[in-house]
Amino acid sequence: MTSQNAWPKLAVAVMLSLALTACKDTKTLQENEQLKAQVAELQKENGQLGNNLETVTASRDQLAGENQALKAQMKPRKTKHSGGKSSSRKRRRT
Repeated sequence: MTSQNAWPKLAVAVMLSLALTACKDTKTLQENEQLKAQVAELQKENGQLGNNLETVTASRDQLAGENQALKAQMKPRKTKHSGGKSSSRKRRRT
């Protein structure tokens, strides 16, 4: 009688293991789809950040050029200062 009871138990065990495997596969597929969506979103953000970086770099280069031009304009405008106060105001000892 024990061998007759073993086959149904074995069949139940096989069915449960298949059900668990199918459940794990479903969960894995769902996680995989979520991860694919996250990767696609990150790639999109990466592309946008790359475009922003190019824009900021171009703006920085333009501002650096303007800064150099303004510095070049400021150099000729500097005036020479006089030597100081005249010597007639100095006290003389007698």
